[in-house]
Amino acid sequence: MPYRTIIEPFRIHSVEAIDFPDLPQRQAALDRAGYNLFGLHADEVIIDLLTDSGTGAMSSEQWAGMMRGDESYAGSRSFYRFEAAIQKITGYSEIIPTHQGRAAERILFAAIVSAGDVVPNNTHFDTTRANVEYQDAEARDLVIAEGRDPSVLHPFKGNMDIDALEATIAEVGVDRIPFVMVTVTNNSGGGQPVSMENLRAVRAVCDRHDLPLILDACRFAENAWFINQREPGYEDVSPLEIAQEMFSLAHGCTMSAKKDGLANIGGFVAMNNPEVAQQCRNLLILTEGFPTYGGLAGYDLEAIAQGLEEVLHPEYLRYRIRSTAYLADKVHAAGVPVMRPPGGHAVYLDAKGLLPHIPAHAYPAQALAVELYRNGGVRGVEIGTVMFGKPVADGPDEPAPMELVRLAIPRRTYTQSHIDYVAEVVIDVAAEAESIGGYRIVEQPPWLRHFTARFEPI
Repeated sequence: MPYRTIIEPFRIHSVEAIDFPDLPQRQAALDRAGYNLFGLHADEVIIDLLTDSGTGAMSSEQWAGMMRGDESYAGSRSFYRFEAAIQKITGYSEIIPTHQGRAAERILFAAIVSAGDVVPNNTHFDTTRANVEYQDAEARDLVIAEGRDPSVLHPFKGNMDIDALEATIAEVGVDRIPFVMVTVTNNSGGGQPVSMENLRAVRAVCDRHDLPLILDACRFAENAWFINQREPGYEDVSPLEIAQEMFSLAHGCTMSAKKDGLANIGGFVAMNNPEVAQQCRNLLILTEGFPTYGGLAGYDLEAIAQGLEEVLHPEYLRYRIRSTAYLADKVHAAGVPVMRPPGGHAVYLDAKGLLPHIPAHAYPAQALAVELYRNGGVRGVEIGTVMFGKPVADGPDEPAPMELVRLAIPRRTYTQSHIDYVAEVVIDVAAEAESIGGYRIVEQPPWLRHFTARFEPI
């Protein structure tokens, strides 16, 4: 029988109470946090859409697996289950656990990225870019033109621009490119997917120039579902088979298992190159832990292994993608500019389109994110010039390509009524858009400033 409404493919087993701070309490929290939503206490937030990383609900099977966790320091049986689960999906022989995705990036990039290098990507996310730049290298974004315009409809707005990739290789030379990276789905660009056709084209360029291809695979399952739904020839191919083909086109990957691993912590580096893997393991032992736990408890390894199986279930993916699109469709129908078509894990509000009176150096996306919290206790995150702009001495920041507010949906956590509430808050804030003002930064660190910078209203 065909589905009328796509329902959650689970029953709620336990619940967690939500706090409801009133408007004066929310304003006081903003003042204390310097208008940085990362500085809020969790109990000051009503609906928390800051990130989908590690914030989802785990299944009964994952909790059961945690009870079986083997906490042996070396050779834990939980590691071998973790390793087998990753190898089934990726086909890679070398599996290196880390405590989360940025640790995987740090270890891999420290091993193979040198000063003066250039790393092409469709779009680097924040920690990926920071870890490249920490090596005194350049993180270069090469997403297709459609991926930089929130209003343009395109089924695979995360695709890499193949001509731009070839031009980059010709400009800087193969010797200065340690690898090419593709992020699936493209988080900074609106959670947009990458097609199999595009991955094959990137791999062909890499093969011609003898360059490794690395996937940032945090949301590989969501990307596989988009391929199943949108790319001709994959309608009857399972998400697992699509994921296996995606990984077969790359030489390795980094991953935060806090996304499509359905776990609260964890990540890994995986590849087929034993020499590079040994370099990574040497750094792993120095900074994370022994190679069979890598900064994780045995029960975390068990939770990830089970989560990697569950994340590829078609019923889960159908619900996951549709629940995100539901929010995007609702606010778009009310006239709020959003990234279209909706991405996989989040709804991206177009702050530049909603607040054209606020220039980029006054951080329109930060202003919009603050108002969503002030109005209704909804916490999102700025994906704009605060996060990706480049500070300029004695002048305004070089602006980011887009000014977005990401509302990231934690997995298996909120119900439709929660999402309806979020939509109402967004629509209410949009109705008062002309009254929203910009912000200035009064304090910022040298790296990843969006996490701890402090702001004041202009």
